[in-house]
Amino acid sequence: MALVNLTAENFNDEVQKHQIAILDFWAPWCGPCKSFAPIFEKVAQEYPDILFGKINTEEEQALAGHFQIRSIPTVMILKEGIVVFNQAGMLPEEALKDLITQVIDLDMDKVREEIAKEEAAQKGQES
Repeated sequence: MALVNLTAENFNDEVQKHQIAILDFWAPWCGPCKSFAPIFEKVAQEYPDILFGKINTEEEQALAGHFQIRSIPTVMILKEGIVVFNQAGMLPEEALKDLITQVIDLDMDKVREEIAKEEAAQKGQES
């Protein structure tokens, strides 16, 4: 099981080791975060090749700021270092598993193509 407490110090190294990283942004005082933690940990046991990273937003304010976390819990998924999912609020176990299946099946060449199109369109608007 790849369940890791992520910090600014270990974030890049841990994320680069895995094709898929599922991030749980949480805080100790957050009730929904406490409810989601056992779901996140249980699902992590079922997907040993995926990084399940917990980020305590109280202790890791730089990471929370970098990812523009506005509410918690927030679940974010990176595939090949690209954010492919970002949603505030806890997910039920089956929804999280379904999401993981979708991310596993995601064609990253198409995702990169879409990103390139969006960036080109934005550059065109700036001119």
